[in-house]
Amino acid sequence: MKKIFTLILVIFMVAIFVGCDKDEKKVVIASKPVTEQYILAEILTLLIEEHTDIKVEKKLGIGGGTSNIHPAMLKGEIDIYPEYTGTGWLFVLKEDLIADPNELYEAVKTKYKEEFGIQWLDIYGFNNTYALAVKNDIAKKYNLETYDDLAKVSNQLTFGAEYDFFEREDGYNGLKKVYGLNFKDTKEIDVGLKYEAIGNDQVDVINAFSTDGLLKEYDLKVLEDNKNFFPPYQAATLVREETLEKYPELRAVLDKLAGKISEEEMILLNFYVDKEKQDPEEVARDFLEEKGLI
Repeated sequence: MKKIFTLILVIFMVAIFVGCDKDEKKVVIASKPVTEQYILAEILTLLIEEHTDIKVEKKLGIGGGTSNIHPAMLKGEIDIYPEYTGTGWLFVLKEDLIADPNELYEAVKTKYKEEFGIQWLDIYGFNNTYALAVKNDIAKKYNLETYDDLAKVSNQLTFGAEYDFFEREDGYNGLKKVYGLNFKDTKEIDVGLKYEAIGNDQVDVINAFSTDGLLKEYDLKVLEDNKNFFPPYQAATLVREETLEKYPELRAVLDKLAGKISEEEMILLNFYVDKEKQDPEEVARDFLEEKGLI
């Protein structure tokens, strides 16, 4: 009986040891409560679990977004999440705007490392910033590629946006000054009705986010902000330095996303979830398989 008891005790202790070891090999991934972030967090999760023996705990859709995720990163409650350069620089660090995307990325990367012990990994390849969008047939009719192109024919077009966009200096007023826009008419439209309005030809141009899934549904073209009026919001993975020290294999795995997601691809992924109601995890898996990353 003593031998049996000893054997059981040894098995029990080994099980506890193995369990503890597994518990230690874990990271926490978070996201903001928007479609794009759910998809990106699932992409990060699948990459990690496919290429390492690290388990992922997901805390998705955190209310308040950056304002709650960033403090949790500093406390060590969250290890990894996708973020945007403009948000980190302007909202978290509260620094003055840097218009050049590459310069901004290097600046925010340096500041986060120095002040927070958080690493910005390589950017994914898309910029989810504010944008002006027109129907593709309008773009073709007037040969529109840039905001400067739009300014030349703006007196023939109607612009629609939510109320506060017309009130902000970094919105409509600033755009008018920088590009000389002079629309035939402007309309205040509820933020949830802008796409419907342009779809019904009530307006010709709207403000949007450059990776909105509805851009595809309504066949819209995002014009180039050729004078960099709007801040860059390039997306990348943020990881706590302590986490990278603990699991150095993470860097190479997560950097597989470097330059792999274009704005057109992100629009499509968002469309699959927002319009076609596909599951974010399945959309993420299909994307990674198509890219040969899993």
